[in-house]
Order: sequence, then C-alpha cells, then structure tokens
Amino acid sequence: MQHAHDPSARRAGRHPARWVVAALLALALLSGCTAPARTTVDASPAGRALEALPVEEAGTGDDYDRLAQFGDWADPDGNGCDTRNDVLARDLTGVVLGDDGCTVLSGTLEDPYTGTTIDFRRGPLTSADVQIDHVVALKNAWVTGADRLSADERQALANDPLNLLAVDGPANGDKSASDAAGWLPPNEAFRCPYVARQIAVKTRYELFVTTEEKAAMAEVLAGCPEQDLPDHAPAARADAPSPGPSAPGPSAPDKVYYPDCDAVREAGAAPLRADEPGYRPALDRGGETGVACED
Repeated sequence: MQHAHDPSARRAGRHPARWVVAALLALALLSGCTAPARTTVDASPAGRALEALPVEEAGTGDDYDRLAQFGDWADPDGNGCDTRNDVLARDLTGVVLGDDGCTVLSGTLEDPYTGTTIDFRRGPLTSADVQIDHVVALKNAWVTGADRLSADERQALANDPLNLLAVDGPANGDKSASDAAGWLPPNEAFRCPYVARQIAVKTRYELFVTTEEKAAMAEVLAGCPEQDLPDHAPAARADAPSPGPSAPGPSAPDKVYYPDCDAVREAGAAPLRADEPGYRPALDRGGETGVACED
C-alpha cells in the first residue's frame, strides 16, 4: 500500500491534535476572530451627540467681524454685571470685588487648560494673565453655521456660560480661533470635558463640524467612552462674594495709559469704552463712537 510510506501521512497520524489546532488557528486568522472589538465613540452621550452633528465645509471667515456679528459683553441674567465679570467670579476662588459689586479685582484660578494655579489681579499689566475663552471660538462658530443665526442668537452664544471659561491667557492666545483639529488643551486630563463642551455648544446653537474637526473630537472621546455631554453650565455668580476692599491698582482713567490698541488687547481690556480706565480719543479710530480697539 503505497500511501503507507508517505512521510506526511505518518506525521499526521502521529500528531493529529497538532494539525487540528493549526487548522483552527488558520481559520481564526482568516476570519478575523482574533481582532479586538472596536469601541465606538457614539457609545457615550458626548459621542452620540457628535455623531448627530452635521458635517460641512467651513467658510473662509473673510467676512468675520466679532463686535458687529456677536456684540459686546452683555448681561443676559439681568444681575447688573456683564458676563465677563460673571464668569471670572464663577471660575475663580477667593474673589475680591470692586465697590460696584461686579468688577473682579483679584482671585485665584485653577486653570483647566494648563493645570496650573494663577493668581489674578486686575490691572493694565496683569489682567491678561487670565482671559475669558469662548470654548467654541466665535470665529469658528461664524464659519460653522453662526452666520445663519440671528443677531440675538449670536449674542446669546457669545455670552452663554456654557461656552465661556476663565483660562490661562497665553494658552487662550495659542488657541486663537482654532477648532479641536487645530488645538487642544495642554492639560490632557481636560481634553475630554473640553471636547464635550464644544459639542454641547454646537448642538445647542445648531452649528456643524468639519470632517477634520469631527475626527479630532472622536479621537479624544475614544479615550473616555463614558463622557457625558454638559447641557448646562453652573449659574453665573452662584454664591458670588460680597464686595471687599479694593485691591491696589488704578481707579481712574488718568492713572491707566495704553500707548496703542495692542497694549489694550494684551491687557485683556479690549474693546475699551469711554467710561473705562485708559480710554483716550486717540485710540478710538472709527467704529462705534466711544468704543476703542474694538477690531
């Protein structure tokens, strides 16, 4: 019987279990059974909201005008204080207010973007240390659907506590008008809440994301598969401190001097109104009367 002398037949007969195991492993590899299960970001509330956002191509932004399209700081909650000071009072601790009960003169910020602690003191040389960031930058909002909103809706977006955070000034400058594809907080622990907040704002105001922006957001959310979607922000000035003694600093317009509008912006004081420290007619070069450095 010729096949009895076949070496391969003898090996198969001598170790049948090995052949069975090898065959099963080959089938598993071919079928992809050993590949790890893919975790989809739409399993989380934030991920599902991201999937629901429309994807479109962003505008150029050539027609963007922050003050004309989104307005100045407002007082949407009617507490007599503008949103900028409301957010400072909300996000800082140990806050000292001015005699008006609104202006934040000093406080301490645990910065979410960098993870550092910043001692804030209002003044021409120090105000820019802490800035109020629009989590969805207003220019980004404009090029991803806010141009379709009414003027009132755009002002609401610009003053919505959900879209506002007190943050490290230089980090805010680095971000500028970038979306998630162009910039993420250096503090990696805050990236998931940051992206979720952007998604919440875009959902609330019916904005869209670009293909690159969505991919960047999905990559971040893949690391936090249970990330919630914030649907509100803490009430502005909840438990706001009572006015305390004024911190040292200028209290009259003639005690603050800005050589040009770049200095005003660096101090976080733009746009600068006629009744605010440092205003000079020479800085007011067009636009709204009595408002300088609004561009």
